[in-house]
Amino acid sequence: MRVLKRFPVRLSDRPDHELVGVIRMPELTVSPLRSILKRIIGAMLALLATVLIVYLDRDGYRDANGDGLSFLDSLYYATVSLSTTGYGDIAPATSSARLVNVLVITPLRVLFLIVLVGTTLEVLTERSRQAFKIQKWRTKVRDHTVVVGFGTKGRSAVNALLGDENVEPDHIVVVDTDQQALEAATSLGLVTVHGSATRADVLRVAGVQRAKAVVVAPNRDDTAVLVTLTARELAPKAHIVASVREAENVHLLKQSGANQVVVSSETAGRLLGMATSTPLVVDMVEDLLTPESGLAIAERPVEPSEEGGSPRHLPDIVLGVVRDGVLYRVDAPQADAIEPGDKLLYIRKVTAAETIER
Repeated sequence: MRVLKRFPVRLSDRPDHELVGVIRMPELTVSPLRSILKRIIGAMLALLATVLIVYLDRDGYRDANGDGLSFLDSLYYATVSLSTTGYGDIAPATSSARLVNVLVITPLRVLFLIVLVGTTLEVLTERSRQAFKIQKWRTKVRDHTVVVGFGTKGRSAVNALLGDENVEPDHIVVVDTDQQALEAATSLGLVTVHGSATRADVLRVAGVQRAKAVVVAPNRDDTAVLVTLTARELAPKAHIVASVREAENVHLLKQSGANQVVVSSETAGRLLGMATSTPLVVDMVEDLLTPESGLAIAERPVEPSEEGGSPRHLPDIVLGVVRDGVLYRVDAPQADAIEPGDKLLYIRKVTAAETIER
C-alpha cells in the first residue's frame, strides 16, 4: 500500500492554539500570593455552589443515619465530593466531627491540591489564555509596527516609538530568533514572534501584511536584504525602514523595497570623528535623538494661521517642510512659503532646559 507523504502545514495556516510559544502576548505580572488567593476563592465559590445544589435537592439524598440531610450534612457531602476523598469503613458520624472535617481537614485538602496540581493547572490555563489572546489579537491587529531584530538597533527603535511616537506597546510586534531578546521585549509589553523573519510564514504570523511600518534591524546586511524583499512582497503599502552596516549595500535595500535606509556604521563613525574635535556637537546630536528628554526632532501639521508665511518666522525652530511626501530643507526655495497640507519638521522641547555637562 502506498503511503502518502504529509507535508508540514505552513506556520500561518496553523490554528491559534498551535501558535502558543511562537507568538507571545504580553502578560500582567501577578504576585504568587495573589495567584494562590485567587485559586482559593475559586475553590470556595465552587464549594458554595455545590452546597446550594445539594441542599436544594436534599430530599433526593439519603443519610446513613436516616434522619435526612441538614445544611451541615450538605456542606459535608460537598466537601467530600469535591475533594474526591470518599469514606468507606471510617466516616465521621457526629456533627462535631463533621464540622471539624469541614473547617480543618477540607482547607488542608485544598491547600494540598493547590501544591500538588497547581503548576499543571497554571500551565494549562496559561496556554488557554494565550491561545484566546492570540486569536483575538490576530483578528483585530491593524496598522501596527513590526520590528525585525531586537538587538541594540531594534531596542533603540522601539524606545523611540514608545517615547516620541507614543505608540502603544501592543501595537509593536518583535520578530527574533533569540529567546532572551524576546523575553526582554515581552517585559516591555510588546507582542513577540519567535522565528526567522526571512521566512514569509513568520512575517505573516506577525501580521506584516496589515502593518503600517516595518523596521528591519538584523545583525547582517544580507539578512536585511532578504527580510526587506519578503516584507515588501507581503506588504506593498507598508513603510519599510532598514538598517545596514555598510554603505555599499544601501542600493540593494532600496531595490528590495526599503523606503529608507540607515547606515549604522557610517553614522556612528561620523559621530566618533566629530567627537574628537567638536564633542559638544555630538552631545547636542545625542540630545536631539533622545526622545524622552531635552530636545527632540518632531513633525507636526501646519496650522491655518501659518499658511502663506515663512517657516523661518515661526516661534518654533523649523528644520524642514514636508510637502507631498518630499522633504525640503528650510533654506530651500520651495520652503519660502508654507502651503496648506504641509508638515513641519521642528525642534520640540521635551523637558526643561538644562546644562549639558561632559
